[in-house]
Amino acid sequence: MKRSYKINWIGSLLLALVIGACEVEEIHKPYSNGNTPPGPVFETTVENMPGKAKISYAIPNDPDLLYVKAVYERSNGEEAEIKSSYFNNSLMVEGFADTLAHEVKLYSVNRSEMESEPVTVVIQPKKAPVWDVFESLDVRASFGGIKVDALNPEREDVAIMIMEKNDLGEWEANPNSIYTSTDTIDYALRGMDTLVHEFGFTVRDRWLNYTDTIYSDIAPLYETALPKANYRGLTLPGDSPHHPSTNLPMMWDGNIIDWGNIYMTQSVISGPHTLTFDTGIEAKMSRIVIWDYPEYYNGRTYYYLGNLKEFEVWGSNDPPADGSYENWVKLGTYSATKPSGLPFGQQSDEDYRVANAGFNWEFDIDAPKVRYLRIRSVRNWGGSTYMAIAEVQVYGDPR
Repeated sequence: MKRSYKINWIGSLLLALVIGACEVEEIHKPYSNGNTPPGPVFETTVENMPGKAKISYAIPNDPDLLYVKAVYERSNGEEAEIKSSYFNNSLMVEGFADTLAHEVKLYSVNRSEMESEPVTVVIQPKKAPVWDVFESLDVRASFGGIKVDALNPEREDVAIMIMEKNDLGEWEANPNSIYTSTDTIDYALRGMDTLVHEFGFTVRDRWLNYTDTIYSDIAPLYETALPKANYRGLTLPGDSPHHPSTNLPMMWDGNIIDWGNIYMTQSVISGPHTLTFDTGIEAKMSRIVIWDYPEYYNGRTYYYLGNLKEFEVWGSNDPPADGSYENWVKLGTYSATKPSGLPFGQQSDEDYRVANAGFNWEFDIDAPKVRYLRIRSVRNWGGSTYMAIAEVQVYGDPR
C-alpha cells in the first residue's frame, strides 16, 4: 500500500509539470482591433445652470463605444476635458464665471481610443455661484478683528480671499482666508490691534475664477481674553444637576476633547438647562468661545446629542440668590448650524474643523458690563435640552 501511494504521487507530480510546461503564454491585446472611428453623438440638449451646464445626448449604436468626451475652455482660459461612460447619456461641464456663450465639442471614443468627428454644442451658463457670494459680502469691524458674512446658496466650494498689503506694498492673501462650501458664511478673523487696516476681498472658485475685488479700511474693536484662572463655578437655584463624572471647573481646564474634562448636565431633567459661572472681573463682554464635547460616535462626532444647538447667554453683576433672572441681561440668542448641512450623526471634514476650533458667539454690543455669565440651553442637537460643554473662553474689555 505504501509503495503504491508513493508511485501514484510521483506520477501526479510529473503530469502537473508536463501540463504546466505546455501552457500557452498569455497575450495582452487591445479590447478592440477595429480601426473605424465611432459615430458621433446626436440629439443633443443643454440645461444651463449656475456656473455650469448639463449636456444630454444620444449615443451611437456601436459595441466598441467606451465613453463620450467634452472639450471646452473655462472662463479663466484653461482648456478642460470631461469624460462620461457609455452607460450615461449626459455630462456636466463646469468652471464658468460668466454668462457668455461657450462652445463645447463632444467626441465619441471607442475602445481603441479612436475619436468620432466632433459635435459642437453652445452653452450659456447662468450667473456663477462666486458672484452670489461676492454680491452678498458684508464686511465690518469686530472685536479683535473683522467679521465676514456672505451667502452661498449653491453650496459651492469657494474661497473668500482676505488680503492686506505686505512690506513691499503688494496685496497678499491672509493664510487664514475663508475656504468653505457652507450656505451661510459667518467668519471672523481675529488677533488684530485696533489700528485702521486696509483690506481687500475677492471670491475665488475651485477652478481659479475670481470676482472683482472690494476694498475697505477697518479698525478692529478692542478685546482681550479674560484669564481662565479667575473663573469660578457658581451653582444657583434652578441650575441643572450635572453628570457625576463632570464639574464646572472642567470647562476652563484647557482640555477640549477628553471625557471627564467637560461639563455635562443630567439628560433626565426636562425643560431648559442652565449653568452659571463667575469670570472674576467686570468687563464689556465681547464674545464667548464654546468648544462642544465630541461624542465617541464614528470616531469623534460634533453636532450630536448634548451639543448646544439653540441657547441663550445672560450676564449679570449681581445674580439674585434665588436663581431668578432679576438683574440679568440677555447678551445673545444663538442657533448653531452645521456647515455641510449633512444629516444628524454625519459630519464632513469642514464640520469637524469648525467645531474643533470652537464656536465664537458674539454678545450684544450695547449690553452693559457684567461679571457673571449664565448659559441657558433651549434645545440640543439630540432634540432634548441637556448640554455637554468641553471648554469655554470669554473675551471682553475690562478697562
